[in-house]
Amino acid sequence: MFDVVSDVENYHKFVPFCKKSYVYGRKPGFLKGDLIIGFPPLNERYTSNVTLENPTLVKAECFDGRLFSYLLTSWRFSPGLKDIGQSSVIDFFVSFEFKSALHSQLANLFFEQLVKQMEYAFINEAKRRYGNPVIKSHILVSNKSS
Repeated sequence: MFDVVSDVENYHKFVPFCKKSYVYGRKPGFLKGDLIIGFPPLNERYTSNVTLENPTLVKAECFDGRLFSYLLTSWRFSPGLKDIGQSSVIDFFVSFEFKSALHSQLANLFFEQLVKQMEYAFINEAKRRYGNPVIKSHILVSNKSS
């Protein structure tokens, strides 16, 4: 999963609403990436600083752009069941504040759906790349935060 989540340059191929994705400024443990997100009829670009700690963490922080005052996403990967070597626990966290009150209101209405779509997009991309999981995926908790 670390490889899928850290593959920012290909987000436009599988992340919902991501129209384009660019990576630059790559160095060990860090990259800078631009995403263009489309919520019809709007397309917005924002830049994230992405911290990579292979294989345990992918954290993206955005403090610029016209869409967000800030955006933080964090994926933490931990070993799963001891008797199933290919299993893992994934903790996904997202926190954000839109600059626009209208975007904030819309996000509050659809937050749970958007987070679930994102989670499933990454899980489905991992399945496409690596095959079926060794155990069925379970989403245990989804906390609302904005």
